[in-house]
Formats: sequence, C-alpha cells, structure tokens
Amino acid sequence: MVWVTGSVLRTGFLYAQAPLPATALRVVSPNGVIRVDLAMDGRGMLTYEVNYVKDGRTVVAVPRSELGISRDDADLSRGLEYARLISERKVVDEYRMIHGKRAHCRNEAREKVFRFRNVEGKLVDIVFRAYDDGVAFRYVFPGEGVKGHGATGNGEDSCLITGERTSFAIPEGTERWIQQYTSAYEGLYPLRTSGKGDGEDQREWGFPVLYKVKDKQVWVLVTEADVTRANCASRLCNREDGEVYRVMMPEKEVAAALPWRSAWRVVMVGSLSDVVESTLVADVSEPSKEDKTDWIRPGAVAWVYWAYNHGSKDYRKVVEYVDLAKRMRWPYVLIDWEWDRMSNGGTIEDAVGYARSKGIRPLMWYNSRDSASSRAGLDPYGRLQTHTARCREFEWLNRIGVYGVKVDFFEDDRQKEMAYYTDILEDAAKYHLMVDFHGATIPHGWERTYPNLMTMEAVYGAEWYAYAPTLTKSGASHNATLPFTRNVIGPMDYTPVTFSNAAFPHTTTYAHELALSVVFESGLQHFADRPEAFNALPAEVQRFLMTVPVAWDDTRLVDGFPGKRVVIARRRGRGWYIGGLNGEDHAQKLELRFGFLGDGEYELQLIADGGTDKGFAMKKLTVRKGSHISVDCLPRGGFAATLKPRG
Repeated sequence: MVWVTGSVLRTGFLYAQAPLPATALRVVSPNGVIRVDLAMDGRGMLTYEVNYVKDGRTVVAVPRSELGISRDDADLSRGLEYARLISERKVVDEYRMIHGKRAHCRNEAREKVFRFRNVEGKLVDIVFRAYDDGVAFRYVFPGEGVKGHGATGNGEDSCLITGERTSFAIPEGTERWIQQYTSAYEGLYPLRTSGKGDGEDQREWGFPVLYKVKDKQVWVLVTEADVTRANCASRLCNREDGEVYRVMMPEKEVAAALPWRSAWRVVMVGSLSDVVESTLVADVSEPSKEDKTDWIRPGAVAWVYWAYNHGSKDYRKVVEYVDLAKRMRWPYVLIDWEWDRMSNGGTIEDAVGYARSKGIRPLMWYNSRDSASSRAGLDPYGRLQTHTARCREFEWLNRIGVYGVKVDFFEDDRQKEMAYYTDILEDAAKYHLMVDFHGATIPHGWERTYPNLMTMEAVYGAEWYAYAPTLTKSGASHNATLPFTRNVIGPMDYTPVTFSNAAFPHTTTYAHELALSVVFESGLQHFADRPEAFNALPAEVQRFLMTVPVAWDDTRLVDGFPGKRVVIARRRGRGWYIGGLNGEDHAQKLELRFGFLGDGEYELQLIADGGTDKGFAMKKLTVRKGSHISVDCLPRGGFAATLKPRG
C-alpha cells in the first residue's frame, strides 16, 4: 500500500502526521475514467495529479502540480497538514440553458472536500470534483479572519487574498494552443511546443489553454469558472519555470469576506470531442438568478459597424440595416457607437421607432468607462458607471423600446471589474435587457447565472479586418482553432459571416464564411457585412442565413484538429445544421460521418465551395446514421449544410 505522509514544524518541533492510504486523497469520476490524486510532501506542500484511463491504460493528463493559496494573515501554500475529510457526495444537477451548446445540461460529478491547516491553525478547505469529462477544484476559507480587516471594512470577518500557488504542469515538447495574455483577450492561439512566449519576458498567458498529451490522443483544456464579485479573474504565468503555468492575479490583493470561496479551476480531459462538447464551465457555475426568462430571446443581429465605422450616427445608414434585418428575417439590429450624435434625417429615438415599426428589435452600444478613463474615447460614455446612472439609462431604454445593450471597453481582470460586470447584469435584468460584453474578459459561466448575458467578445474577431492584416494571413487557421479554444468555454461574439472586404481583404472562401454561422456559438450572432453583400448571395445561401439558429439543443464535434480543420454539427429540434472549415492553405477533403443521427433517413442540403473562392456548389443527398461523405474544400474553404428527417 502507498502511504501519503506529511510533516509540519510546530514551535520548533517536527510534527509528523499519521500516514494515510493514497485513496484517502483521491476523487474518481462517476464513470471511473478520470482520477485526481492529492499528495503532501515532508514540507507540508500540497500537490495534485489528474489521470485519464483510456483503453485500459492510465494517461497522466495533468502531471504532478502544486496547490495552495495565501492571504495577508496566513500562508496556506506550505507547512500544511491534513485535518480531515469534510464531506463526500455525488453531485447530480440538471438544468436548462437558453442558449449555448445544448439546452438540457447534466452536471454530474463526485465531490470531496478536504480540510487542511497550517502551523498557526488557519484552515483552508479544497473542494475537488471529478467529472466524466474533467476536474474542477476551488479553495474555501471557512475560518475567521480579522473583524473589519481589509477592503471590506464592514465589521465582517475578512482577509485579503494575496496569491495562489496553484499550477498546471505542461512538459516541454507538449503541443499547446495558448494565447499570450491581453486584458481584452484579442489574440491568436498559435501552436507551440514550449513554454516560450513571442518575447523573452512574455510569459503571461490567458485562459483557456488547450494541450494534447504528448504521443497520446488525450486532450486537456484549462480555464476558470464562477468568478464572482468576491474574486478577480486570473491568468497563468510560467516565468519562473517554462513547464509550470502558475495562477497569477492581476492585482496584489483581493478583498475577501469570510466565509469565502475562490473561482473554480477547471480542467477538461478526454478526446477532442469531449473537450469541445463539454459544458463544464456552466456546470460548476451558480444556477440562474432569474425565475422568468421568456423575455430573453437569442437571435441573429444586423450590425452596421463592421462595414461602416461611423454608420450608427447616420440615421439613413441605420435604416438600411433595419431593412436588411427585415429582409433576412433576423430579429435584431445593433446600433453601435456615436448614436448620441445621430443625424441625416433622424435621432436615436427615430431610429429605434423605425426598427420597431418593421418588427425589428433594436440593441444599443455603450462605453463602460467615463470620458477620462475610456481607452478609445468612443461615445456615449459615462452612462453606466453607477447604479443610479444605469437605472436612469435602462429606464429610458425601456421607454423607447430597446431590448439589449452592448457594453464595451472594460479595463482589466481586477476584482472591481468583476463586480462591475455583475452590477450591469443584475441591473439590466431588472429592466429586461439582454447584455453583450465587448472589450471584455472571457466567459466564466455567467451565462448560466445571469441568463440575460447573451455573448462576450474576448476574441480576435472579424472586426480586425479593419485594423490589421493578421486575419488576411491567418484567418482560416485562426477560425479553425477557436472551436477548440475560446468558444469551448462560452458564447463568442466574433461577428462572423463577412463576404466583402474591409481595409484588409479576406483570403477565406465564401463557403468558409457561411460555415462560421454554425461553427461559432453565440446567443446574439452579429452578421456583419454590407446589405448589398447579403443581397448578392444566391437564394439558397440567403435562405440558409434566414433560418440558421443561434441557440442549440445539442452540439457534436464530427471531425477536427486545431488550426487544420473542423466539422461541427448542431441540432435544433429535429433538424441539424453543420459547418465545416478548412484551416489550411491547400485544398483538402473534410470528412462528414453521421453517427450522431437517429434512425431513419435525412435530407442533406449541402452548400460547399464552388469553382472559385466566391462560388458555391449546391447538392442534395439522402443520408442515414451510417453514411459517410467527403466534401472537397478549396484552400481556406469550407461548407455549410442542413439535415432534416424525411417524412
């Protein structure tokens, strides 16, 4: 038998714990495939390891990595001893999502809560859950702090969180897709095989992180979830050791009223389809705070900004996009920045009124900052920064008939910004307003807790065609990477489906662009091109864009590899929509297997690459569950398809 031992120094003496069997600090998933083992060394430092059982073999998904957290009045990252098992249970939770990968979700795991104490008797509980598709863990402070201490200053027991020792070991040579940290999370996820950044001192990385266990078909995605106003968001840093990615706070301290709990550290593990289809970020997040949600309606949006930067201050231009939404049967139009300076035939109230007269629901853009702190100086700003200001503005939006807000230019990942996001969501819900966060942090499961959160940017999206040549060079591979990285963790406002060119041209095909409407998931899907570009499309392509849903009953990864190719099938009702992307600069066949179908025959309507990058090839086929077809794709090409049961 293997024993886990620990020792701590107490008042000058070495205190040795009684040995524990290894299974005492082990959590196993309900299906037995995933196992997490904790261990403690002679210095009282705590570590964990995640293993995955595949085809009868045990694969180390997360090599031995460190645990621990520090606060201003206690170091709970070393000198620990195991106190006891607080609780053990099976988590079973079923819930529904208004939008996302699937409508009906099942949150099932085995959970253990372990208690540890340091030499001063301060306590920390570590909650570990083992799921069939991953592991989640968080820190909990049950004990007392100092009355009125720290930033709370309200007489509660409190402390200041000063850092974590939590790490994720990724050995050298491991293939990984990881973004260098920026506060807006707008960067690429290039394939790397080492912990080096693009510069010698660029060793900070944003969530999520995807990697493939070396020489194994086991994939791991690391992120965080359930960040609340009691936390900051975090990032990873491997500056000390290239193979050790340690959790890093964006500020020196975070105020914590006790009892307190950290965000969940989330590790998805399994096949690539297990990762892509996982709802683990939402699973561990708090349930919905809204009882009545019939006013929350996902949908497609006509968006003026991509083609016309200043279009929203032009009443006539906004009218064009309202008319586009009407023709394309899209329920929403977004009126972007400068609407407070609207002219050329009408005001913002006139534009909202015109949209409503056509049966189109208007959404409106806001800068989250005031004029002094706005990074870009875009207006309107200074209208949302206090509860009083928000309520005044939201009441006005209700009065004129606006259905949602896009809020842009958040500062960073500090605790005060997490509180600001939450305040906006809570106040918007009171006025039945849906929310889109731009220039923002990544999803943390908030779309489950606050279902009026429809989407978030945090992505290097299509608007960058106006700013830099990056997507011209690498747009196809980037698009074929996002379904395995950024879009895994929550809705993504990429603003897809742009056929014409902005300042920098596309090199993706029209069929590739069409496929993005299915491949990318977002509760509000902003279709961003010019009206004349949509009007010039073949009738079959227009009909596809008129009917493609944005909220799904199920999602399946059919085939793919990050940056090279992806085929995703999404179900709405009895029908399926499929999107396929060729991420490479040479032609390739994308394989379409129909193992996800039920019994019976289905009619497949395929829209693939034609003879040129602007052409389409249409085909109708009858397929069954065992069918298999190959779709020829041009370089940087793709396809879109629908599947409907016959009879």
